[in-house]
Amino acid sequence: MSQDFEQYRTAQAPLPRGTWAWNLYGAGLENVGSDGRPEYFPLAAPGADQLLVRVDAASLCFSDVKVVRLGNQHPKLTDRDLKTAPTRLGHEATVTVVQVGAALRDKYHPGERLIIQPDIYQQGKSTAYGYAIPGALTQYHLMGAEVLDNEGVTYVFPVGQAVGYAEAALTEPWACVEAAYTQRRRLTPKSGGIMWIAGRPGDTAAYQFAQGLDAPATIVLSDVPPSLRALIDKNTTDKNTRARLVVRDGVSVPEFDVLKQELTGGQGFDDIVLLQPRSANLVGAVAQLLARRGILNLVGGEPLDGNPVIDVGRIHYDYTAYLGNPGPDIDASYGAAHNRAELCAGGVALVVGAGGPMGQMHTQRAIEMAGGPRVLIATDVNDERLALLQARFAPLAEQRGKRLIIVNPERAAESLRAVVMRATGGRGADDVIVCVPSGPLIGEVAPLMAPEGMLVLFAGVALGTMVPLNVTQVYLQNAQFTGTSGSALADQELVIRKTRDHELSPSLAVAAVGGIEAAQEGIRAVSEGRYPGKVVIFPQLHGLPLTAVTDLESTYPDVARQLGPDHVWTREAEQALIERFLTDPQGEVSST
Repeated sequence: MSQDFEQYRTAQAPLPRGTWAWNLYGAGLENVGSDGRPEYFPLAAPGADQLLVRVDAASLCFSDVKVVRLGNQHPKLTDRDLKTAPTRLGHEATVTVVQVGAALRDKYHPGERLIIQPDIYQQGKSTAYGYAIPGALTQYHLMGAEVLDNEGVTYVFPVGQAVGYAEAALTEPWACVEAAYTQRRRLTPKSGGIMWIAGRPGDTAAYQFAQGLDAPATIVLSDVPPSLRALIDKNTTDKNTRARLVVRDGVSVPEFDVLKQELTGGQGFDDIVLLQPRSANLVGAVAQLLARRGILNLVGGEPLDGNPVIDVGRIHYDYTAYLGNPGPDIDASYGAAHNRAELCAGGVALVVGAGGPMGQMHTQRAIEMAGGPRVLIATDVNDERLALLQARFAPLAEQRGKRLIIVNPERAAESLRAVVMRATGGRGADDVIVCVPSGPLIGEVAPLMAPEGMLVLFAGVALGTMVPLNVTQVYLQNAQFTGTSGSALADQELVIRKTRDHELSPSLAVAAVGGIEAAQEGIRAVSEGRYPGKVVIFPQLHGLPLTAVTDLESTYPDVARQLGPDHVWTREAEQALIERFLTDPQGEVSST
């Protein structure tokens, strides 16, 4: 280890007078920075409750592209005048503490490495780092209560020296992948919420509702059997939690919006129990009445007359949940035991869009997962990305005793459906993971799921994206529809633990690297899908243009010699890169 790298690692090098940064001044890539270059700002000393941190690595994400495209129309930046109050991208980051404010010296110390959890909430509203809170596309920045003590929550945690800088920055996207398989749906009736139980006239089934009926503050009844009405009366009276009961018999679809406005103030019902559903159109209309994190519980023994059209964007962003069972126990639909979130052990998983950066992570996780799927079908329409999947993950799958099937649906001799059905004996995939934000594509691949399978909606498909889904499978075969957005500190901590324990190799995702000057070009590359993996910016490095890891051999052979087999990024390559490009902190930004 060179003296320069040791000084860098321990944060003992002298600080510069300023910092180069890429501010965002509006929609469009031309509004990132000034005239295509970063800007130089004076370096400020931390206040008593602030840290001055050095940004070591920032991984770029397609979410950054969305912010650039939308500007202040992005949901996290609504109505913000970016020209006068710019923000800064870069939410996947790792930093080193270089100065500590007086009030924080018992908690932090210079040289301490931190990972940032960007999904920060204040008063129930997202103020995420790299969005409303300026992020990591800078060399240094002050960090205060907005991150360190936001409503009593600290959104950083130490990472130590055992994990590389790129690995640490990649914990956030990897945490999002982990979160996709951690239960995020609400699986019990909401305490203090509004529940609507809608039945069918003439239904005489003897329904039971043993658990959770005492949770709602308001219960709305429509055409429920008299025995269920009596059960609700008795339950709420016996438990001395008398909910407000509202009876609205004979409500038709045209009246749904009026009912939603009258009883929920337009926010939607927290729980809807639909008894003996028959009509796909009715189920689709009822689903639109759900509140954020709302549950639609379907209880019945007969299939629907078709596939309801469902807002899959709400499954992803609003965590709306579709639960059910054949009956007559209404509460049997709830609970984690009845609603899985993890990949099926020993099953067959289909990853759609597996060649993209996040799709690769889902594929890698499924392969490396102990007790995970035995067969993995990975699809993409980009042959270059599929070649990388084959080279990088086929040996890993063989090593783990699993089978990897790679398919380009646009070029394959047989349909994707034929591939899936042959691999599953005609059942369909136990898990279908969609990493492409396309409603039509979701509609195409959802039918490839086994009757009791799980559909994982990972890509950020927009709210209002309507897709026909086989909801009958939910209550007759216990199928699952899940979706997540973002991650939590616990997810990142899990990724770090897996990395330290050699259960996960985040560095496999690194496809291109660049210095501070390359950030804007890095965003453009992500937008174009130029690289089959993640772009990582090292803000402390000057004069390093955006470079594919596979091109390092011809451009910087001293760095390339430290790569792993098949051009895999390593901590040794990272150290060689830093030693080569780390310059005098007062150095000017390169024009390259």
